[in-house]
Amino acid sequence: MQMKQLLLILIPGFFMIIAQPLRGQVFAEEWKEFKSVEGAFRVMAPGEITEKNDTVPTALGELIYHTLFNQTPGIPEGNLIYMVSYCDYPEGAVSSDSTDLLKDFFDATVAAAANSVAGEVVYQARDEVQGFPGRRWRIDYMGGKSTIRTLAFVAGTRYYAIQTVAHLQRNTNVDTEQFFKSFQLLPVKE
Repeated sequence: MQMKQLLLILIPGFFMIIAQPLRGQVFAEEWKEFKSVEGAFRVMAPGEITEKNDTVPTALGELIYHTLFNQTPGIPEGNLIYMVSYCDYPEGAVSSDSTDLLKDFFDATVAAAANSVAGEVVYQARDEVQGFPGRRWRIDYMGGKSTIRTLAFVAGTRYYAIQTVAHLQRNTNVDTEQFFKSFQLLPVKE
């Protein structure tokens, strides 16, 4: 029960970026690689990546939620937002080794994500990234005008979410899969 309450607190802060108005025109001609040493990953995106960190008070203590995103509103045939988020949970809260806990964790995460944008979960399925357990889902929101596609997983005690946001009529663009497949974990430096 505590996990569901925690996720309801984290997810709205995560989706604040999506609710912000898109400003300016960005025309990406080629994708660029972005590496996050702290996040221990690399990913390809059509343009520059901006990072936003939020400290969120929870029942487990303060958690830092890292969101790295690229907004591309000037490309009507593709996605509007490309985003990678991650959060480190305390030992024992969530772990990639705990199958039973992860099912509940992902069930609560998907439900909270849909609730935070008053959206509808269109599909969800188990998935994995580099051998780590995860889930893939799609939420339609804004009265069915927009869609959020998510590939999320847990590596150790770190939760990652890789997402794209698009107008619903563009939700099957190939850029989402290109973005998801370009994501790669990097070795953690001690």
